[in-house]
Amino acid sequence: MTKIIQISDTHIVPEGALAYGQVDTAAALAETVATINRLLPQIGPVDLVIVTGDLTEHGTPEEYDRFKMLMADLDLPYRVLPGNHDRREPMRESFADAQWMPRTGPLDWQIDFEDFAVVGLDSLTESAAHGTLEPATLSFLTDALSGLGDKPAIVGFHHPPFAVGIRAMDAQNLHDADSLGTALSLHSGQVRLVCGHLHRSIAGLFSGSLCQVCPGTSHAVTLDQRTNAGNSLTKEPGGMLLHEWRDDGFLTHLIPVGAFPGPYPFLGVS
Repeated sequence: MTKIIQISDTHIVPEGALAYGQVDTAAALAETVATINRLLPQIGPVDLVIVTGDLTEHGTPEEYDRFKMLMADLDLPYRVLPGNHDRREPMRESFADAQWMPRTGPLDWQIDFEDFAVVGLDSLTESAAHGTLEPATLSFLTDALSGLGDKPAIVGFHHPPFAVGIRAMDAQNLHDADSLGTALSLHSGQVRLVCGHLHRSIAGLFSGSLCQVCPGTSHAVTLDQRTNAGNSLTKEPGGMLLHEWRDDGFLTHLIPVGAFPGPYPFLGVS
């Protein structure tokens, strides 16, 4: 049974700093790694961890080095994708020793497992907050899905392809998402879309497939759907998603970051 864990929006800043002057994102990522390692005996085996963008706050080499240092304690392999807070070339250079990291062009990659493939797409628009899929990325996706036949696929990227009612963030979603829908429509197998950016657990349909937005590891985008709402964060608990193939379909679990009391037996239940 193939399983992957998705984390997103780690927003690592230089040592000694807080993201937005409020959030210790490094401590949150360290706790996320510890949570995964602690839960592996209960939920494993897990094949891969994917990080769907915004690894860093400013896309600097120093921040990528700190991200990698924090992830070094993870007891699983991982792959990353860029978000709007990342910078493509510093990110490429930081992961230059990884065989899956493209040497040129968009940071797209694919990995095949027994039950499904994972296709990672680069939705970064340099110097902008919204997402786009370059022609090279759309071609990569089309070729990847064509090569899979009817094998299921998880397709990951950073920017959600639909609006969620948080006005400031909806302006930053994936632009020209119809091109993504066209590419997905050519695939005969099951597809699960996974993304980040909103720092919230949200699910919706896109082009006939379920798209799941992963919560951030440290803070949330404030759930405020009023038309005059500003863009703000709320210090809600971090989380992650466990995606697995079970009974001929994708299944996803929301896992909070941290350690909690329990387990306690249900007394009187046999």
